[in-house]
Amino acid sequence: MATHSTTTRKKTTARKKTTTRKKSASRRKYSPAASDTVGEEMKRYKSGKARSGPGGKGGKVKSRKQAIAIGLSKARAAGKKVPKRKKSS
Repeated sequence: MATHSTTTRKKTTARKKTTTRKKSASRRKYSPAASDTVGEEMKRYKSGKARSGPGGKGGKVKSRKQAIAIGLSKARAAGKKVPKRKKSS
């Protein structure tokens, strides 16, 4: 027979502190004017008139993502509130 130690261990359960913290008011990442610029570019894309590259010489825009990126780029160039581009590594 295996003998167990006579001391008993108490199970300690870690409890999370329940502090109520107010979330800070979230601010817009994109200005309404920037979303208008993207919306205009999406209309151009849907009608088949969106072109990429400087002066539209790069060819027809074929994907929604590309159209959105062009719209955001135009909004940045116009000085509207848009987050910085993510740096690719």
